[in-house]
Amino acid sequence: MSASRLRRRRAAVAFCGWLALVQPACADDVPAARIGVNRVNLGWLSHSEQERILKDIAASGATDVRLSLSRPVDKSIEALAIASRLGLRILLEIQLANKSYYPESARPRTGFGRLWDIYRLSDLDLDLYRKGLREALLRIDALGIRLEAIEPGNEINHAGYNGDLAVYPKSGAPTPRSIADLKNRLTFERGLDNYVRVLEISREEVRATVHSRHATVVSAGLSDMSAEEADKRGVERLDPRMFVAALRHRGADSFIDAYGIHIYPGRKAAAALATRVNGLLDFCRAADQGKPCWLTEWGIANPARTCPVDDRAREGAVRAMRTTLRELMEAGRLSAAYYYDWDTEPSYSLWRCGGLSPAGAAAIRPADIQGARAR
Repeated sequence: MSASRLRRRRAAVAFCGWLALVQPACADDVPAARIGVNRVNLGWLSHSEQERILKDIAASGATDVRLSLSRPVDKSIEALAIASRLGLRILLEIQLANKSYYPESARPRTGFGRLWDIYRLSDLDLDLYRKGLREALLRIDALGIRLEAIEPGNEINHAGYNGDLAVYPKSGAPTPRSIADLKNRLTFERGLDNYVRVLEISREEVRATVHSRHATVVSAGLSDMSAEEADKRGVERLDPRMFVAALRHRGADSFIDAYGIHIYPGRKAAAALATRVNGLLDFCRAADQGKPCWLTEWGIANPARTCPVDDRAREGAVRAMRTTLRELMEAGRLSAAYYYDWDTEPSYSLWRCGGLSPAGAAAIRPADIQGARAR
């Protein structure tokens, strides 16, 4: 290499190092597409339970895990430390339902006993959020933990996780199909404005850390609940594509590296499954054309409770799903996929009868993509 080319190469490397502080890492520094598994709310468990579960996950061959930063925060961080020690790469979901982020006067919106009573994003206090997140990230950093990605919020296009969306006293009536038709449209839009500031704050605070400054910033994984299901349940929800368009209109692209999405496609034939997934992810773009997606939850049910588990039907659907995901990864439109759930959801869990089920092994096998690299 000539002296002039070497100088240019060194300058480019230095530029990438500086750029990583303010935007996604340069292409040469981007890791391969991630395949992981969810195990949220470990902060509710004892240290020994956390360690047992995370050791099982690591021993299964999983390399990536989506964990939660929720109350109690110290116990959540304890779980992160165990996962880091075991070599698991961490996507951290930051739960916005944490009441520490809201003024004392704020009251959760009722779920009428059908859903959780949940705080309104429009009530979130941005200064309290920054303070709480900064304190947590400083503690995480002091323990030498590296976060691969952060995901502020969860399914905020659905009333279950966004108190600005209404739960109706009775289910069965038609629910809104657009923002204009929401029961509390102006409040919802104030919540959207607040959420974009949450993304901005989250990016600033994670970039200020030592160990996690290169972490990918992923927007809240959005629910794939259909309008018909929302009618049946009597809850407001918005189509993910519509929700992403509203975030983009408010400048969210400046603060994130990828959009989060959740997909529960059901046990379908391979062609029908691919159609469903591709339709839901049609807003995901390769990095040179827009923003890719992170699939932070996906799952296929097996309602059987017997041991040994008969996982044959689900295993076929999981393998078909992985084929579709691989194609999206090869196109650069999808950067990561995390299966939901490890062991807490009876129908969806991968850990059955004291071990990883056959469908579980298929769900978390390493990505076998050709030529694609994830953000």
